[in-house]
Amino acid sequence: MSDTSVAKRYAVALFQIAKEQNLLDSTEEELRAIKEVFSNNNEFQSFLQHPKVSVEEKKRVIGEAFASLSTQVKNTLLLMTDRHRTDVISQMAIDFIELANEERSVAEAHVYSVRLLNDSERKAVSSAFAARVGKRTLRIENIVDRSVLGGIKLRIGNRIYDGSVSGKLERLEKELLG
Repeated sequence: MSDTSVAKRYAVALFQIAKEQNLLDSTEEELRAIKEVFSNNNEFQSFLQHPKVSVEEKKRVIGEAFASLSTQVKNTLLLMTDRHRTDVISQMAIDFIELANEERSVAEAHVYSVRLLNDSERKAVSSAFAARVGKRTLRIENIVDRSVLGGIKLRIGNRIYDGSVSGKLERLEKELLG
């Protein structure tokens, strides 16, 4: 079985538990934090995947590192450690977040702008583009990118909406040059 399908199975199981216990929001927050830890800490990943470190030692470290997590999340991490699946913990978190977003009809959006957007601008972007992708709302991650010059560039999944000045200039240049 591929790593992605293994991660998906753990994510679905944890999602069902979180949904039954009305803990979807808190579980998602915890998994976002776990995803950050695993994607930004290569030493921790190397430790968990090292063949000479015993499973018990790995479980002890996970128990200490994630002591403040809910029981269901901690137990999922420990189970994945028992089954030598620590390599897919990050992907499991991503899959869980996708399931939670789908449940709430939310899409993840990356907005590139010259400056950080304020709350009203975020709401305006969310309401303008959520319907275009068939969702109720967008969860916006605002990325400051000075090359945009003005306006915004928006990435939702594999779609890019370019309303930036630099994008308009590029399109104009292509049109003029043939």
